[in-house]
Amino acid sequence: MNKHPEADILAAISTRKASREPFALATVVRTVAATAAKAGAKAVISTDGTISAGWIGGGCARTAVLKAARDALADGMSRLVSVWPEDVLKEEGVAAGDERAGVRFAKNMCPSQGSMDIFVEPVLPQPQVIVFGSSPVAVAVADFARHSGFAVTVCAPTAEQLAFEEADRRIEDYALPVHEAGARFVVVSTQGRGDEAALLAALAIEVDYVAFVGSRKKADALKSTLLTRGVAPERLARLKAPAGVDLGAITPDEIAISIVAEIVAVRRGKQSRVAAAT
Repeated sequence: MNKHPEADILAAISTRKASREPFALATVVRTVAATAAKAGAKAVISTDGTISAGWIGGGCARTAVLKAARDALADGMSRLVSVWPEDVLKEEGVAAGDERAGVRFAKNMCPSQGSMDIFVEPVLPQPQVIVFGSSPVAVAVADFARHSGFAVTVCAPTAEQLAFEEADRRIEDYALPVHEAGARFVVVSTQGRGDEAALLAALAIEVDYVAFVGSRKKADALKSTLLTRGVAPERLARLKAPAGVDLGAITPDEIAISIVAEIVAVRRGKQSRVAAAT
């Protein structure tokens, strides 16, 4: 028997965070009467609905918790699961599967007939702002994004990487994976140095937002060129150009603020992907 389950849980959490792997963390926060798991017990639940580390008891709570974990990973919202014996559910006027005031109820089928509350929280990869290019606007976007809670990935030739003092990840040119866990927001600010190559790469990957820093006229010309190069119209329709909320911005810092503000709006659901692309 493992004498240090807390260490195992912490190691599992650390490993998954480092690999940007989404998971749910279930924590027993309260127990009443006899239950297999006690308050403080934790489990790491993978996206496929399996418990990959830890323990929160047997079948008494397992089904309800795993369902709550899948739902939490789907919408990013935490859940509280309250497992009660059937007679207690009836006394309280609720049924298994009901939700009330943010609590999801489940029936305890185990002989112990105890009650327990389990908090289920999604742990999702830190959202990324991916900057293509090393223009003054690109550098300012990276800086403001880091201070706004985003991980920053810089995509630029090696010689241009020196423009960025800090970055969570640096990629030579624009060789990004097509798919990655977590939200990704791409800002192309190449300022005439490899605009087409950067846009081709940005429009080929799956992201939540992609924008071009430049005039509408320049963006339209680039879109026409990209269309002749085989980029699908629906891909081009996703491109927000000019980038950012219309603040009347002039300086690189002001433009960067408008772009990060737009990214935050998209992330928080205040601006849809469709709206962002118009």
